[in-house]
Amino acid sequence: MLPVNQILQGDSLSVLKTLPDECVDVVFADPPYFMQLGGDLLRPDSSKVDAVTDDWDKFENFEAYDQFTKEWLTEARRVLKKDGTLWVIGSYHNIFRVGYQLQNLGFWILNDVVWVKTNPMPNFKGTRFTNAHETLIWCSKSEKSKYTFNYESMKAFNDGLQMRSDWQLPICSGSERLKDEAGKKVHTTQKPEGLLYRVILSSTQPKDIILDPFFGTGTTGAVAKKMGRRFIGIERDPVYIQYAQKRLDAIPDIIDDTMFEPISKKSEPRIPFGSVIEHGLVKPGEKLFDVKRKFCATVRADGSLETGKEHGSIHQLGAKLQGLPSCNGWTFWYVHKKDDRLVVLDTLRQQLKQELFVA
Repeated sequence: MLPVNQILQGDSLSVLKTLPDECVDVVFADPPYFMQLGGDLLRPDSSKVDAVTDDWDKFENFEAYDQFTKEWLTEARRVLKKDGTLWVIGSYHNIFRVGYQLQNLGFWILNDVVWVKTNPMPNFKGTRFTNAHETLIWCSKSEKSKYTFNYESMKAFNDGLQMRSDWQLPICSGSERLKDEAGKKVHTTQKPEGLLYRVILSSTQPKDIILDPFFGTGTTGAVAKKMGRRFIGIERDPVYIQYAQKRLDAIPDIIDDTMFEPISKKSEPRIPFGSVIEHGLVKPGEKLFDVKRKFCATVRADGSLETGKEHGSIHQLGAKLQGLPSCNGWTFWYVHKKDDRLVVLDTLRQQLKQELFVA
């Protein structure tokens, strides 16, 4: 039985090899960055910066890091379902080396997403630009994978605008940052839950299994649990596991996960403009206008529009009149009602959809 919603203790590569082929839907990986820091990093007041100096981030050389990356990515690809996707995050220290291995192994890169940190750590030495971002690579298992991308949900999340590949989010801080009894950070590279929220919302379905081979203090599992997804975490450090499990245990189980189902217009019934006409919401011969009344077209019985010598569908004619390659006729055209209101066609479409398909 697959160990879902569990933290598996051990080396990531060794534990990955115990999982069956094609058993997870998504892999989110926050691997060691191999920061190669030389000596302590100090602030102007000579106080020490809490930087990444953990043993798990140390490798003998680039060749050793490349071999490590190739090995865990090979196993991650094996356990990923054929239509699954993988996310991996890194900094300038490692992300280009990771991308090279991804492509060599047959992954198909879909996007690189830039996490723009709204509160980055300053560059205290003043010798470089302030490092204010990290990069996530999102890829499918292969070029032919029919991967999940919840476009409409991400658009709704972004106030009706297409979600871009630059995400502005603060680093993990405040009450979200896990600290030990002495007030020290439990994990130096704990990621903010907001980052994982976008990853999971965009590329998973409820009940999907998300594998995190470098689980740390459990951000992936925590967000997955809050969003009605399942997870498998792999972590070798018992202290990290202790804090991660405590974090997970404090999250209540979801009773109703329907609120976490992504929006999908593809599954909605299609309403052609002809149906709006045949149900009498718009009549042949009526005039349609744009919101500024710059353009006017006459409705024909077959659902097409005409204006002078031009004619076409609500989309085609709207685009042609504006000199644009495309147009959403449902939101471009308005009909004039008796109470002197202009009503956008999409309102009539939604009204008809309610009458026909909602009990």
